[in-house]
Amino acid sequence: MKKRLMLIVLLIGAVSLYAQQSADSIVRASRDRIKADTVSTRSRMVITAKDGSVSERLVDQYSKDGPKGSRAVIVFQQPATVAGSRFLTMANPGGADDRWIFLPSLGKVRRVASSEGSGSFMGTDFSYDDISSTSRSADLDTHTLVREETYGGANCYVIQSVPKDSSFHYSKMVQWITKDAYIITKIELFDRRNNHVKTAEMSGLKDIQGRKTITVTKMTTHGAGTFTTITNEITKYDDPIPEQVFTTQYLETGKSR
Repeated sequence: MKKRLMLIVLLIGAVSLYAQQSADSIVRASRDRIKADTVSTRSRMVITAKDGSVSERLVDQYSKDGPKGSRAVIVFQQPATVAGSRFLTMANPGGADDRWIFLPSLGKVRRVASSEGSGSFMGTDFSYDDISSTSRSADLDTHTLVREETYGGANCYVIQSVPKDSSFHYSKMVQWITKDAYIITKIELFDRRNNHVKTAEMSGLKDIQGRKTITVTKMTTHGAGTFTTITNEITKYDDPIPEQVFTTQYLETGKSR
């Protein structure tokens, strides 16, 4: 009887480990599915308030892999109230991303502390952590395959990701990842009290330079009645981006040379 019980325990442990490894591999496949040295985009950001009024912003983003991971710069072009604002995020292996922001009204570069991760990014429904999450290492979370179901007409894996430390302000994320192409189509975000506070929905799938590319991301803040939609109007892969762009000097001057 003891041997049989031990065998059952071992089998349960093996199944759990396999499920964990499967969830990890699915998340990694979704993060790594687009192979490109650089990504350059021009996007229109539409912020919808609770009363239905909208405001628009035009932003450019430049991303590039580096020796320590992904780096990204966001540059606000329009309107005049935010033009010249620039944000830099750099992957930090084994920990939270390093982040800096330049606001023309301040006239200087300011480091964004990890404790500010839940703060609104430039008045949008995206937080600083949301903006950085595209480069977030899969190693920072524990991933579990919850179920499989159809969402948006596609068969999806539903995976729960729980941060391993408290630097990330969400208690968990639930992701819908398509089984055929490992495309993330929805993410539900939960606060430290386990309340479902936000939902990100991805759509507008297009073939760009031979890569299946999401072009629309909508972030809804539940309870607030607000949402922000980012639509990529231009996407370019493998365009040269000077290394100088990914520095605090560039944030301050807007010049890559």
